[in-house]
Amino acid sequence: MAPRISLLVLMVTLLIVGSSACFVEEVKSLGFTYSGTTGPQRWGRLGPYFSACNGKRQSPLNLVKDKFVLMRNFKPLNRNYLALNATLYNNNFNIGVHFDGQIAGTFVIDGKNYNLKQLHWHTPSEHRINGVQFPAELHLVHLADDNSIAVVAVLFQYGKEDVFISQIKDKLAELNEEVCRRDKDAHVPLGHIDMKEFDKRTRKYWRYAGSLSSPPCTENVIWNILGKVRYISKAQVEAIRAPLGVDYKNNARPLQPLNGRKIELFEELS
Repeated sequence: MAPRISLLVLMVTLLIVGSSACFVEEVKSLGFTYSGTTGPQRWGRLGPYFSACNGKRQSPLNLVKDKFVLMRNFKPLNRNYLALNATLYNNNFNIGVHFDGQIAGTFVIDGKNYNLKQLHWHTPSEHRINGVQFPAELHLVHLADDNSIAVVAVLFQYGKEDVFISQIKDKLAELNEEVCRRDKDAHVPLGHIDMKEFDKRTRKYWRYAGSLSSPPCTENVIWNILGKVRYISKAQVEAIRAPLGVDYKNNARPLQPLNGRKIELFEELS
């Protein structure tokens, strides 16, 4: 059993902290895709490493108005992100930015610090608001000292260009040209990247207990979905899809059952 446990720990670590494109060959050997007989409906039956995908506290969810519980005792979601050197990765099942082992910023939930480890995109969005699906969703993945996970999710609608993606536009094009070889990871150094765009005080957000939305679907993840829907251009959506294989360009997991969980809503009154 030890080798199986070690591989599961490795997969969770790579999903949170960063992974190479070549690692996906091992993921593919377990049949993880987003459609067909190896798609999300079968993830939990593809092997023991993915058994949590059959759990009762899975993500994403539909944020339906009549399921909200208004939380007056919550506070605005303050985040403190830094400008640091970063690397753009093709993880094969998504495109991500990793911070090379540095702490890129922190936010606090119930007195516990969660440190930003990486961010990545899904197209279209995984979470929905009252059944509405958006063109894209950004996940900022945080890890506490006790290895508990918290994710800040940002939803995007079509409109003007997103400021952050504009910073890395040329690097996305460069990543698209990379070919994954056994001795070469598909990644592009970004240099000093400015994270201040995500440093804003959030006056409305939803929170619930869920899971990683990609295998191994680890549960007990604290989700924080920002209430403000941001803008992204159609060209930018195509840019974050372009480096991915055909089985991963649409990398949104279907909605999961609520199973009695409560969706907490904080909305600061003006």
